Amino acid sequence: MNTQELRALSEEHSAHNYHPLPIVIAEAEGAWVTDVEGKRYLDMLSAYSAVNFGHRHPRLVEAVRRQLDRVTLVSRAFDHDQFGPFVAELAELAGKDMVLPMNSGAEAVETALKTARKWGYEIKGVPADQANIVTFEGNFHGRTTTIVSFSTDPDARNSYGPFTPGFRTVPYGDAEALRAAVDENTVGVLIEPIQGEAGVNVPPSGFLTAVREICTARGSLMIADEIQSGLGRTGTTFAVEHENVVPDVYILGKALGGGILPVSAVVADRDVLGVFKPGQHGSTFGGNPLACAVAREVIAMLRTGEFQERSRTLGAHLHARLGKLPSDHVREVRGRGLWAGVELNGKARPVSEKLMERGVLAKETHETTLRLAPPLVVSQEDLDWALDQLEAVLTEV
Repeated sequence: MNTQELRALSEEHSAHNYHPLPIVIAEAEGAWVTDVEGKRYLDMLSAYSAVNFGHRHPRLVEAVRRQLDRVTLVSRAFDHDQFGPFVAELAELAGKDMVLPMNSGAEAVETALKTARKWGYEIKGVPADQANIVTFEGNFHGRTTTIVSFSTDPDARNSYGPFTPGFRTVPYGDAEALRAAVDENTVGVLIEPIQGEAGVNVPPSGFLTAVREICTARGSLMIADEIQSGLGRTGTTFAVEHENVVPDVYILGKALGGGILPVSAVVADRDVLGVFKPGQHGSTFGGNPLACAVAREVIAMLRTGEFQERSRTLGAHLHARLGKLPSDHVREVRGRGLWAGVELNGKARPVSEKLMERGVLAKETHETTLRLAPPLVVSQEDLDWALDQLEAVLTEV
């Protein structure tokens, strides 16, 4: 089937919850993908950071192949030989005691919310049903009913009520607003160290430190959603490291599955995750052998620091070049490492479409922001070529 025929099937039989670019990808390797017509494109989105290590990285593909020949699923009714090493290695990577594995990022966020509430009632001593969790304007943590209850994005929130109570939302980057919102019944503060969906928004310097200090002072859990920002994307293993902050809870996903499987996890110390007892929370597929095998290889790759360093050095180059884009086209450039939000003076969709025609895949968010997040394996030569295309397109549009 050609592109037109395949897209017609999608339009006819798929719910229109996405507005993809008019391309149908058939193959991928490294930082490049190939469509059904044989045309190659440089991937500058990385599946929203799920493909941090490139498409079909040989080490990750081999890890999955080895496991496919052994066992893929037993549920948590039984242990398997990949599970113990996975949770131990991920806990060590994050500097924590325990791991609760799930599948999707939204599942991990829901797990973190349940963890904070259960910890609040059983450890902190919050009165029954009085717990609150503070979130931030512009947040994106997933699309479940509870998560969209504290979204400020009308597209994510409208027509899904009634909403789950127990959340307070304050402006992102406003430490004083956060301080005023946290009270004795606040069990957690849920924060993206960099807001991805909102347009790669980086908080003011010192804000993450202030969040940590406020949580410590009020006895609340600092919960860092590092699903998009973590695992090398910003030049460090976790984005909170840019301010030397250690949260109480990490939420991980996307790149943890190596771009092959959905793998997510909540990581925290024993005094937090230790609140769970058998039967109180779970997932049939969470922590399955195949997921653990690929995630263990991801962790091993991160231990060397190679990918964090690539993100730092190539990210500095990326931002230096983006900073030279003409101000009549670009209002602002935000981001860290190999992650950037290019705020345009016009709509970003036409720019992403023109880039696609030139062989570069990127995507708009919130109308005027173009997101750039190439795989960490991208070469500087390829990165420069993509940026050359962006400069040309901005002139055209």
